[in-house]
Amino acid sequence: MKKSNIKIGLMFAALLAFTNSCKEDFLAVTPNGSLDAKVLATADGVDALLISAYSMIDGVANIGFGWESASSNWVFGSIRGLEANKGTDAGDQPDINPIQTYTEASTNPYLDIKWRSAYDGVARCNSVLQVLEAAEADGTVSASEATSFRQQARALRGWYHFEAYRMWAKADGTGIPYVDEVTDPVAVTNDVDVRDLILADLNEGRSLPLDMGQVGRFNKTVCDVMYAKALMQMKKDYAGAKTILAAVVGANGAKLGAGKAPDGSAIGLEPKYGDIFDAANRNGVEAIYTVQYSVNDGSGGYNAGFGEVLNFPYKSGASPGGCCGFFQPTHDFANSFRTDASGLPFLDDSYSNGANALTDDQGKLPADAYTVDTRSVDPRLDWTVGRRGIEYLDWGPMTGSDWIRDQSYAGVYVGKKQVYKKSQEGTLTEVGNWTSGWTANGYRLIRYSDVMLMLAECQIETSDFAGALININAIRNRAANPAGFVVTPGVAVTYNVQPYATLGTQDNARTILRFERKLELGMEGHRYWDLQRWGNVTSELNRILAYEKTRRASLYGGATVGPEDVNYPVPQNQIDITNGKLKQNR
Repeated sequence: MKKSNIKIGLMFAALLAFTNSCKEDFLAVTPNGSLDAKVLATADGVDALLISAYSMIDGVANIGFGWESASSNWVFGSIRGLEANKGTDAGDQPDINPIQTYTEASTNPYLDIKWRSAYDGVARCNSVLQVLEAAEADGTVSASEATSFRQQARALRGWYHFEAYRMWAKADGTGIPYVDEVTDPVAVTNDVDVRDLILADLNEGRSLPLDMGQVGRFNKTVCDVMYAKALMQMKKDYAGAKTILAAVVGANGAKLGAGKAPDGSAIGLEPKYGDIFDAANRNGVEAIYTVQYSVNDGSGGYNAGFGEVLNFPYKSGASPGGCCGFFQPTHDFANSFRTDASGLPFLDDSYSNGANALTDDQGKLPADAYTVDTRSVDPRLDWTVGRRGIEYLDWGPMTGSDWIRDQSYAGVYVGKKQVYKKSQEGTLTEVGNWTSGWTANGYRLIRYSDVMLMLAECQIETSDFAGALININAIRNRAANPAGFVVTPGVAVTYNVQPYATLGTQDNARTILRFERKLELGMEGHRYWDLQRWGNVTSELNRILAYEKTRRASLYGGATVGPEDVNYPVPQNQIDITNGKLKQNR
């Protein structure tokens, strides 16, 4: 959705956003005029406001929200979940440092920007609903148009609230405010359980058609998945979510699902894993919902992947982006892809023990001799992690520390999933900006294998182990497709990934499912929210920290994860704005 085409919507949304509730008379200034809702109370006007609401789905606005609030959640989901560290060096974007060491204060700017982004999205949805009411009263929209507008706006509002919920809500569903079109912003609090209110909004979108005619709008399938995800995260209602997700997937293990993408096209497993992340394939069969980015459209890059613009290798002119070296995979995460002789992962977490760990080029210069670790790994490793000596898309082999801003600080690996091919530079990247890291490679907010694994999780929790095994193995069998392996001339990596014969007990099945989500969805912003849902934030992250400190002592220092770290503190700025009506969640 083009941010450059929604100025009227932005103006109106701004009038309805949260304001400071100061009471001093000398600060009360009577405006010369205001925008009458009836100006926009037409089908075109309401749709313009709806596009404005959709435009916040990437978390970015050209009024101060950027990589801090990206919908890919690379900071809050992946770095916090220890799939990655900040990368770069110690001094750049220092506000991420306490987030990755679990010491962030409520005054951290990243938290405030994420909050503002989520509730700016909410405010824009409420603008749609307020103007829609006037348009319906005037008869300037048809009944069918009104229904579609309302369903989309409420589903979007539910998603923005759900983003806030995962960040700040407490176990009892309080901690964040729920704001609808009739909420008095001066009276808003965060001491009410919001879970049913969020679910009601998301459920509204489940009556949308399968074919919305545009790939960037929500449709029934998108809203079904979002509703099921919220049921799992907020209610632990695995039985309810299972029914919904089974209808999206169809038969267990189906390569093509029963649901549809918003433009009415088929959804399913991409035959080759690496093709999922190709910028040219951003709306491919795997993509149930891609957050749409565009380049070279006159927006100066704000319609491109601004949220991820920092997350490219650092070697100027010889690597993609050439800046700024953020978002580097952790050693623990890379080691997770090690497989045994039977093609299965080390489910006991011994993948980082001794000889199991990947060898790397820590401390070596590109001119130093280096032998690539060619032992058995899951092939998804080399589509997720850039490592020395292995082909990096069409850029040639990654050459080591010259691709990394400060190897001694952030380690030896670089990210790969969001990166564009060399052959795409200038066509699927912004021309003329400070980095070509502004790309059209939209974030895959919902993809088919994620839905299959969500379904498998629900099946395990409801003791349908046979169904879960089929769905998990369908994803592993796709990973095993040799046509999709990374080919590095002169290097013979042993790629070996095999299906499971059985899931065993429920506890063992959970371990398998949770490990599979890490391998399949790594570096895509899901991990911390997964750990939240499973209730093992402290145990899993402290386990990983113990290992990472042996490799990155200067980065993690004395970091530990406690019970207070299962969510983030409410931004102090938001508490101050409401004169204390919002309360801290800790």
